Amino acid sequence: MTISRRQFVGSVAGAGIASMAAPRPVFAQNGGPIRIGMLAAKTGPLALGGIDMEIALVMYLKQHDSMLAGRKVELFVADTAGTPATARTKAQELIERDNVHCIIGPLAAFEALAIADYLTEKEMPTIGVAAAEDMTQRHPSPWFVRATATSAQCAYPLADYSAKELNFKKIVTIADDFAYGHEMCAGFQRAFEDNGGKIIQKIFTPLATPDYGSYVAQVKSADAIFLGTAGSNGFRFLRQFIEYGLKEKMAVIGGMTALDESVLRNMGDEALGILTTSWYSAELDNPLNKAFTTAFRAQTKYDPGYYAGGVWVSCQVLEGALKAINGKVEDKKALMAAIRGSNADTVRGIVKFDEFGNAVGNVYIRKVTRRDGRLVNTVIKTYPDVSQFWTYDKAEFLKNPVYSRDYPPAKNLEP
Repeated sequence: MTISRRQFVGSVAGAGIASMAAPRPVFAQNGGPIRIGMLAAKTGPLALGGIDMEIALVMYLKQHDSMLAGRKVELFVADTAGTPATARTKAQELIERDNVHCIIGPLAAFEALAIADYLTEKEMPTIGVAAAEDMTQRHPSPWFVRATATSAQCAYPLADYSAKELNFKKIVTIADDFAYGHEMCAGFQRAFEDNGGKIIQKIFTPLATPDYGSYVAQVKSADAIFLGTAGSNGFRFLRQFIEYGLKEKMAVIGGMTALDESVLRNMGDEALGILTTSWYSAELDNPLNKAFTTAFRAQTKYDPGYYAGGVWVSCQVLEGALKAINGKVEDKKALMAAIRGSNADTVRGIVKFDEFGNAVGNVYIRKVTRRDGRLVNTVIKTYPDVSQFWTYDKAEFLKNPVYSRDYPPAKNLEP
């Protein structure tokens, strides 16, 4: 089933909320703990990512003795199950029952779109992990920032690299059939075709696809196939792609989450050599990231990736903002101003936000290699200071429709 970007917003906004417990008492100014809410899909097809999000946040607070900016912290984690209606319900519970001061998450683009208006209405400081483009483009909220990337932001450099350095001429894209997959593939298509390449086929699959065999059988001959998948879907598609013998005939490249570290831990040599793109890699060589990956690996026995890294960066941004306002989290406007004015040093490097609340930072082309007996995403090229608008004129960019299954138009599809 296709999940469009705004399909759920109206119906979800009007949905009734199941009876909730009485609201928690609101503490006096600076008189109680900082209450942080997390929205994470811990069940369903996106559960790998949601679980890593929670692990990272719990680990961050544990390392800080559950104290930030001199105040005790209480954490409230809500499982959105990867559905917009549940995300809306859980957001309301966090805000209206648990009286959280800020929210980290959610994970999925369609979840973020479903709660965007509500978060703005409630003036809830939110550091999002979801990549939904319009959250920081045509419909930005003063209460939302994203410390990771939009759906297409990391796809642009890979498209550039594919055309200019790999000399690919024809590419097939396949992605999960929801906003994240639509937007990622659209951005990749735009940049690749602007560099003279052609997207000859676009395939979209349901988020909870049990078997990719019928889709693999449809794949046309091309130089490469681009994976715009999330959760465990990239791993499951790739296994069947290889079984059909196609990896020997065309290259495999992927977006931010296609071969995330949470996925690589379940793979073998079939993943070696595959190129992906992201704003993060567990292999980034800086002191903060080395400390983070060492601690995360010690607890989980695998490396952190997009989901865990995204939450860790969000926590570092939040902590910096809290220190800047001396822990006075009750002043929501001051907190949000401090977040948006961030200059925090994080595991991905210094985080700065553009005027729409989206991070501007390095994007990495990564290659799956083996290190110390495990598969890792080794950085082979860095694109510095990548904006959500890539090299396009911002004003002209925003005049166009948001990326979707049908925009930009696919003019080079083969019958």
